[in-house]
Amino acid sequence: MLLSRRDAYRAILSFGLVSLLGDTIYEGARAVAPSYLNALGATTLIVGLTFGISEFLGLSLRLVSGVLADKTKAYWSLYSLGYGLLISIPLMGFTNLWIVVAFLIFIERAAKGLRSPARDVLISSVSEGVGAGKAFGLHELLDQTGSVLGPAILGLILMWMPGRYNEAFFILLIPYVLLILTVSYIYSRYRHTKPLGESKTVKLKSLPILFWFYSISVLLNTMGLIQVSLIVLVSSITFSPWLAAFLYVLMQGVDAISAPLAGLSYDKIGRKVLYIPFLLSPIPSILTLYGSSNLLIGAVVTFGIVYGMQESIYRAAVSDLVSPSIRGTAYGVFNTFYGLGFLVSGAMFGLFLQMKWTMQGAIFSLILQAAAVLILSKSIK
Repeated sequence: MLLSRRDAYRAILSFGLVSLLGDTIYEGARAVAPSYLNALGATTLIVGLTFGISEFLGLSLRLVSGVLADKTKAYWSLYSLGYGLLISIPLMGFTNLWIVVAFLIFIERAAKGLRSPARDVLISSVSEGVGAGKAFGLHELLDQTGSVLGPAILGLILMWMPGRYNEAFFILLIPYVLLILTVSYIYSRYRHTKPLGESKTVKLKSLPILFWFYSISVLLNTMGLIQVSLIVLVSSITFSPWLAAFLYVLMQGVDAISAPLAGLSYDKIGRKVLYIPFLLSPIPSILTLYGSSNLLIGAVVTFGIVYGMQESIYRAAVSDLVSPSIRGTAYGVFNTFYGLGFLVSGAMFGLFLQMKWTMQGAIFSLILQAAAVLILSKSIK
């Protein structure tokens, strides 16, 4: 069902509001959860593993949920369930056991992996009368607003009430209730809007060799890039948990500027612009390992630049390497590689920080990024 232009914009804004509220919840949590885990007794290695496993779970699950959504056409069910499971974040305020908090973090990332493919399909469906570029651009603007708002709110709470993590997570029940109401409104109004067409099963051998070179290079690049959760943890120890939350806001702000600039550069230069985030990736890793106050601010800024480029041009490169008929499968495979990189990164840099192996960690990052650049060059013709 093709919506009128006015109704299409209303639908896009509604989807964007859900993402704004969702990001307020889970990005707010991600800004303080590393500090909370540490305060509850989790070691640096456990914090790194928790966020590494959760990222791998959330990204690799997109391959399964994307196929499931296409096969069953249950886009609305997956979308609604994925956002409903964000209740796991406010529930963190009801426990003082780090293992329970870690489990709730896993649920939140799994929920994101569950809803993301269905959400993108639904947005593309309601935006047919407007254009996908405008739709996703407006959606990303609202999404990023929540990414800044959430950490800022929790940072202010911890500034006013130091150490009161439980109250900080309780506050997130407010945007959660608003989110559920908005999801219910969208479903009641646009539930008859569904994509058309038959799904096709694609074999992995159909993916071109350049795509595999590229995916392996991103795997190595991500393995050698420190987890943002560990930057937050080191910042909370060096400064304070509330100031670490505001450094997370700074990172999101840099990300918001970096992503569109990277996109413009990609359109002019092509895949060669990917060398920039690959070459920058050792910097936040090494600066965090050394951990002084000035170096940590540099780590936050450079990580924001790299992450903004990851969120924009890393995925854009996949669309250039793979034909539209097999692009869904390609993105599923790519996200699995990407998530595996986060898993290894969280474990290794968590270990380096816990054991105070600064030099070993720096060498690890430099070697992996050098290998990533070499393999990336094989994917660029």
